[in-house]
Amino acid sequence: MPDTRHQKIKQIAGNGAFDAIVVGGGINGIGVFHDLAHQGLRVLLVEMNDFCSGCSAAPSRMIHGGLRYLENGEISLVRESLTERDRLLRNAPHFVRPLPTTVPIERLASGLGNAAFGFLGFKGRPRPRGAVPIKLGLMLYDAITRAGRMLPRHRFRGRAATHAAFPALRSSVRFSATYYDAWISHPERLGIELIGDAMAQNPQAIALNYVRLSQAAQGLSLTDAETGQSLPVTARVIVNATGAWIDESAAALGARLEERLVSGTKGSHLILDNPALMAALAGHMIYFEHADGRVCIVFPYLGHVLAGSTDLRVNSAGRTSCSSEERAYILGALQGIFPAIPITPDQIVYSYAGIRPLPVSDADFTGRISRGHAVRRLQGAVPQIAMVGGKWTTYRAFAEETVDLVLSDLGLARQASTRDKAIGGGAGYSDHLAADLVAQQGLSPERAAHLVGLYGARAGKVAAFCAEDPRRLPEAPIWAGEVIWAIRHEQALHLADVLQRRSPLAIRGLLSRPLITAVAHVMAAECGWTEEQTQTEITLFLNDLATWHGVTLTGPEGAYP
Repeated sequence: MPDTRHQKIKQIAGNGAFDAIVVGGGINGIGVFHDLAHQGLRVLLVEMNDFCSGCSAAPSRMIHGGLRYLENGEISLVRESLTERDRLLRNAPHFVRPLPTTVPIERLASGLGNAAFGFLGFKGRPRPRGAVPIKLGLMLYDAITRAGRMLPRHRFRGRAATHAAFPALRSSVRFSATYYDAWISHPERLGIELIGDAMAQNPQAIALNYVRLSQAAQGLSLTDAETGQSLPVTARVIVNATGAWIDESAAALGARLEERLVSGTKGSHLILDNPALMAALAGHMIYFEHADGRVCIVFPYLGHVLAGSTDLRVNSAGRTSCSSEERAYILGALQGIFPAIPITPDQIVYSYAGIRPLPVSDADFTGRISRGHAVRRLQGAVPQIAMVGGKWTTYRAFAEETVDLVLSDLGLARQASTRDKAIGGGAGYSDHLAADLVAQQGLSPERAAHLVGLYGARAGKVAAFCAEDPRRLPEAPIWAGEVIWAIRHEQALHLADVLQRRSPLAIRGLLSRPLITAVAHVMAAECGWTEEQTQTEITLFLNDLATWHGVTLTGPEGAYP
C-alpha cells in the first residue's frame, strides 16, 4: 500500500467523524469535495473504483454551452453552461481550450417550430434544423455571452464558401455556421487536480478511491477494497453523487425513496486514426445532424479523431461498452457527412461508453431529456443530499448549489467561492512554459510539451521529480518517474489508473504489451507487488481493454529491468 494511502486510512482510524461524506468520485462528487474543503469542513470523499472512472471518464470531451438545449426551451441551462465554460477556459487553460465548431446545413427554414414545441413541452423527435432556426439560435447564443465575451461571435457561410472551407463535406450541404465552444484534453486529470487542490487547501479533507461506504445497524462503515479493512465513520450529512447508481446507493445507505430519481441513457464514442478525416476537419468540430435527428460530433483529439455519440435508454446502471451496432451507427454517420473519405472499423484505436445520469423523463426522443441538474433531500438515519443529472461543463455550479444546501442544513455560512479559483496546473499557466522548461531544465521540446500538456504549470515540478528516475518506458511518451508520481501524488493504485486516467496513453492508441509490462514493473517496485500480483494486474488490464474498449493487444510482453 502506498504510504500516502496508509496515512489517510490511519487518519480516519484515529477520527472517523466527518461533517460530510461525499459518496461518488466522479466529477460532480469531486466538485462538491473541492468546494466543501474550501469551506473548512472535515469532509471525506469515497469512490468504489478509481476517481473519474465511470461516466466521468466517458464524456464527449466538449466543454460547451449546449446549443441544442435552446430548442428544449432551457435558456437558463444554456446561460449557466456558457458561464461555466468560460470559467473553465480561465481556471484550467492547460486542459480546456477553444474549439471552432461548424454546423453543416442542408435546409433553409425547417425546424423553426422545434424551440416553440420545446417550450410547450413537446418531447418527440425534432424536425431537421435549417439555416433560419440555426441562425436565430446562434444569435441568442452570442447574446447570452455578450458581457465579458471570451470567444468570437458566430459566422455564416453560403454554399460556395462552405465547400471551399470544407471540400470533403457532402455536396447537399447548402450553408454552414461556425461558432466557438471548447474542448477538454484530459477530463480525468482535471478531476485528480481538483482533489489534490482540495487536500492541499484543507488537511482535514480526505479522498479515497477503491473504498465502499455501507450502512449497517451499528452505523456507517468504510471498507478498503485493497485490504479488506473496515472502519466506523460518522457524518452529519451524506452527499450522494453516484450518478446513474443513485437510486440503488441511496437506498443502500438508508434513504427512503418514494420514486426513482435517475433514468440513464448510454453514450458511446470512437477514437479513429484517419489522417484524411483529420485533415478534412481543418481544426474544427463538425456538429451535424444524423438521419434519425440525433446530433453527432467529430473533432480532432490528441492526434486522432473523436466521433460520437449514441443516446440509448438503459434500464439499469452498470459498466458498459460500445456495441457493434453503435460502432456501425457512428461510422455510418461519419461516412454520410464525409462520403468521399474511407471510414472503416479498422481505423478505430479505442472506444468508450458511459451511462448519462439523466433525470427520470417520459420524453419519447432521448435528445429531449434535460441535461440540467437538481438537488434532492432524502431522509434516513443520516440525511442525504442527492445530486440528480448534470454534465461535465456545469460540475462546478452544480457543486456550488449542493454545497450551499449542505451549509444551510449544517447552519454554516459560506467561507469561500470556487468561481475564480485556478485548478491544478492552471495556476500560473502560460503559453511559454514548454520553452522555459527547455531553457531551464534542458528538456527536449517534445518532452517539455508532453509535461506541460499533462501537468500545466506544475510541469517543472514533475520534471524535477522525474529526474530521480529518468528512464523512458518503451514505445510511448511516458517516463518511469511519471508512473511513480502518479502513485505518490495522484492516488494511482492499479495499471488502469495510470494508463487510462493519469495519462492519455490508452485513448491515444499508444498502448503495447512491452509498455504495459514496463509500467506494471515500475508500479510493482513502488507498491510492493509480488510477481504474481504483477501478472494479475497485467491480465486484468488486458481483459478490461478488450471487453470495455475494443482494444486487443498481441505480440510479446517484453522485458523490463
